[in-house]
Amino acid sequence: MASFEDIKKVGVIGAGTMGRGIVMNFANAGYPVVWLDVNAEMLEKGLVEIDSVYKRSVAQQRFDEAEAKARLGRISTTQDYADLKDVDLVVEAVYENMDLKKTIFAELDKATKPSAILATNTSYLDIDEIASATQRPAQVLGLHFFSPAHIMKLLEVVRGKATAQDVLDACLAVGKKIGKEAVLAGNCHGFIGNRMLSMYSRQSREVVLEGATPWQVDQALQGFGMAMGPYRMYDVVGVDLGWRSRQLAGLGRGEPIVWLDNRLCEMGRFGQKSGHGFYRYEPGSRQAIHDPETDMMAREVAEEAGYTQREVSNEEIVQRCILALINEGARILDEGFAESAEDIDRVYRFGYGFPAERGGPMAYADSLGLDVVLEQIRTFEAERGEFWKPAEGLVRRAEAGEKFIG
Repeated sequence: MASFEDIKKVGVIGAGTMGRGIVMNFANAGYPVVWLDVNAEMLEKGLVEIDSVYKRSVAQQRFDEAEAKARLGRISTTQDYADLKDVDLVVEAVYENMDLKKTIFAELDKATKPSAILATNTSYLDIDEIASATQRPAQVLGLHFFSPAHIMKLLEVVRGKATAQDVLDACLAVGKKIGKEAVLAGNCHGFIGNRMLSMYSRQSREVVLEGATPWQVDQALQGFGMAMGPYRMYDVVGVDLGWRSRQLAGLGRGEPIVWLDNRLCEMGRFGQKSGHGFYRYEPGSRQAIHDPETDMMAREVAEEAGYTQREVSNEEIVQRCILALINEGARILDEGFAESAEDIDRVYRFGYGFPAERGGPMAYADSLGLDVVLEQIRTFEAERGEFWKPAEGLVRRAEAGEKFIG
């Protein structure tokens, strides 16, 4: 039986940005951490960056030098899986490649003690397939941190079909100890947050093909209360992530909705990290500056894709993006991949910057009235087709005069 008290020492695999943030979460909460990467140089660089984060915190008087030293002292690095022999929980945080993750989990299965819990930080991949590389599927689950992992509050705890309840309970409790809002999610593509985000993103891109600009989309959604518009978010995450994965998958240019991204990446405009993406950035600054050249390229891409552009109102942008979130949230509830509408709202408030005063997508739908939401979605379905087919649970609740919450 796994329990929260049994988790005393943690392993983290991967010395990239996510791995670094996850290491800090555990070290900050008092856990000794064994940090593994096959690349010694990456580990060395990671430690230097963690040290600089702690130095900034000391300078800002968040804690003193003794505390910074103690946190750094909890982290040991290795390139050898044998050094994970006495950890109680391992979190894998390498890039999104199923073969690589399965290879790592097979190694972990051999190297760690039989009671160790094995977790993956994947954003989308199938937990059950990853678990199949081990002899302990009951002790495999997803722990999906959000970037930057040492700051963002959300942690999706993802249940595989074989994951034992005591393992889930232990990891939910650990999530709380490291200061996260831990939400239980089912194992579907994108889990709760990214599955909904894919629908929101599709609408944010379609309105640009139809005549809006990325700048306008962000202004409209930030006006609604989102902490960050989708195009600013793409720049922060890296415009090149999707582009590179399309190249690796041999998908060529992909759908027209990603043609603007492709063009930016071909120009070396990868987002904030390269100083130019959908927006421009001054050296050393994260302040997004409107770039009219992006708007012009968006019009060219739309023309190439055969769209006749029109004026798109801010109201339509908000309505389409937020209704897409609500409808997919309702589907996730229908399919049992979220425990409750409140959990979906926690995911969106703590992981995606949904305005707290609106409660979350599902609470916001309740405030509009589900009959009103359903009518708007049906209007879009009549105009735009299959994407807008309303979720069965939304239809059922709207017709019964019920709400998602309460």
